[in-house]
Amino acid sequence: MSKTYAGARLRRLREERRMSQAELARVLEISPSYLNQMEHDSRPLTVPVLLRLTEAFGVDPGFFSERDTARLLADLREALAGEMAEGGVTAADLGDLAARLPAVAQVLLDLGRRNQRLSERLAGVTDGRDGDRGAASSPHEEIRDFFYRRQNYLHDSDLAAERLAGEIGIRPGEVIGALTRRLADAHGIHLAAEPGERLHRYDGRSRTLHLSPRLRPGQRAFRMATQLALLEHGEILGRQAAEDFAPGSASHALARIGIANYFAAALILPYTAFHTAAEEARYDIERLTDHYSLGYETVCHRLSTLQRPRLRGVPFSFVRVDRAGNLSKRQSASGFPFSRAGGTCPLWNVYEAFAAPGRIHVQIAEMPDGQRYLWTARAVTRHRGGWGEPGRTYAIGLGCEIRHAHRLVYSDGLDLANASAATPIGMGCRVCERLGCSQRAVPPLGRSLLIDQNSSTFVPYPVEDDGAA
Repeated sequence: MSKTYAGARLRRLREERRMSQAELARVLEISPSYLNQMEHDSRPLTVPVLLRLTEAFGVDPGFFSERDTARLLADLREALAGEMAEGGVTAADLGDLAARLPAVAQVLLDLGRRNQRLSERLAGVTDGRDGDRGAASSPHEEIRDFFYRRQNYLHDSDLAAERLAGEIGIRPGEVIGALTRRLADAHGIHLAAEPGERLHRYDGRSRTLHLSPRLRPGQRAFRMATQLALLEHGEILGRQAAEDFAPGSASHALARIGIANYFAAALILPYTAFHTAAEEARYDIERLTDHYSLGYETVCHRLSTLQRPRLRGVPFSFVRVDRAGNLSKRQSASGFPFSRAGGTCPLWNVYEAFAAPGRIHVQIAEMPDGQRYLWTARAVTRHRGGWGEPGRTYAIGLGCEIRHAHRLVYSDGLDLANASAATPIGMGCRVCERLGCSQRAVPPLGRSLLIDQNSSTFVPYPVEDDGAA
């Protein structure tokens, strides 16, 4: 077994809890000097120490794994693509920075992204466009990062939603009735159908919640639960949004809506009961959708949030992608390194799902760092109703590290121990390190291309042997 050196993460964990080395050493039953050596990578983390950390702070042992630097490293490679191409920074430099000084790496990453936003705005002004609308400055991207940093789990909101679910009697098959009674009895709100383009609209003056008649029962329940969250727990939503965003800003308002949506899912799928059902079903998504009468995407998204301390589910990564490769949703409880720049790997089974909608596709995938995942993917289509109206088709992906795969029904019959059975994938062609991939769409960063008019290869962008930047 390889030794784990994670001094920066251990120090960050201690500082976030505002503990001194002496205080943490007492909790871990070790000497302060031994803790100091581990924080400075002079000694590795031992199994007993990892177990005590897990028990005391509710963190997964994978928090200290070097593999968890993959997302940060990939973001650095994207943000500093120009510097790498010029040879000023190497992948090894960035890898060492992400592993040993993650806080410094994050500051550098933020500065790189800020530089990208300024460049895009300048280009927008030059071209006569509104540069403030660039994707790099999108508040939606900031909200995705808000949930990603919290491993897609909001403890206070989840607990409050579960308490409310018990109070009003949320049970499978009775959700809409319970929500309707709560809205009426506690807030004097009645429901009304409103045809048109809006899914829902709340009129505070008339105390009316208008819902589109096109909504399916599960969608109706979700909209009702979201409105209830805003009415009864607006203070919690605003406080959590203010942890990262200034009140009154667009990002704060959007974060508040995102947290309300999280609350709604936690209300109609209360944590403890849903966790028990998921474990008993071995995370069989279709069985869970039937049991709760909810949509495939809703159940998958809720599965990706089961990270309550001392009652954790499988740490999933969740993604929603369209046929063009645009990731409209991506969240992770395990640190899966999603690409921000789009152009995700075509070998990933989320794209295979479009070929057979309605069927769940299973894949063992291996990232360039050797980390393997079990991914499930299924295409879902949403129709607004009416002949000739275009529908929306997405692939919903749900994946976990291979060490958790045995807990899933989808692993039955698979050789999880055989690394050669895995499909090699990457984050996306711009930052992928697989130089010999025949599917590569753009040249790899920081490599000198081998250009020879007298020969060609199956690899679209061959590189020089000594071309590492």
